[in-house]
Amino acid sequence: MTGHSFTLAGARLIALPSGALFWPDKSLLCVSDLHLGKSERRARLGSASLPPYETRDTLARLEADLRATGAKTVICLGDSFDDIAAADALSDGEKLWIATLQSGRRWIWIEGNHDPGPVDLGGTYLAELALAPLTFRHIARLGAHGEVSGHYHPKANVKTRGRSLSRPAFLIDTARVIMPAYGTYTGGLRSDNPALATLMSAQAIAVLTGKTARAIPMPR
Repeated sequence: MTGHSFTLAGARLIALPSGALFWPDKSLLCVSDLHLGKSERRARLGSASLPPYETRDTLARLEADLRATGAKTVICLGDSFDDIAAADALSDGEKLWIATLQSGRRWIWIEGNHDPGPVDLGGTYLAELALAPLTFRHIARLGAHGEVSGHYHPKANVKTRGRSLSRPAFLIDTARVIMPAYGTYTGGLRSDNPALATLMSAQAIAVLTGKTARAIPMPR
């Protein structure tokens, strides 16, 4: 399987080019910050409209990752919906698609700051999940070890052919991995932002997403 392989707290993980994290020994796929229903929420709040295709695009990519990995457990690491009302506003077809993806799998929704309440879409809703030797939560905590989190939508800038290019990226060191946002309509926080620089060690790497998973020293 293509991707960047690394070890966190003794667990062998693969950062996939799509922005998903795969734990082969547990047959577990983790995705963060799907922000499903973002276009609906923006329209509801009177913001500039976006084409209403992001939910289906995000679910199609998730379906492809599930097919490629054969994962039996899925963790959605918070902010899976742009808000709770956006979850309720999903179309019947989108809800059925999610139910189809859940079929035959253990599915866990982790609480995020955008969706801090249970969703009526199947699966299990948790504040966080400890699955030794890792802990899955939405927002990283200083001092944690073996932590997988999201929230910040990290991006890393690299120079290629004389121009700067920004890509969503995993940030990885010996204590934690901060996941990129998986959703189609999501912005990002540059890796040199103090919030991320404080959390990550000086030896941290960034794994860029895209056609391939490319590891570089974390830009600071």
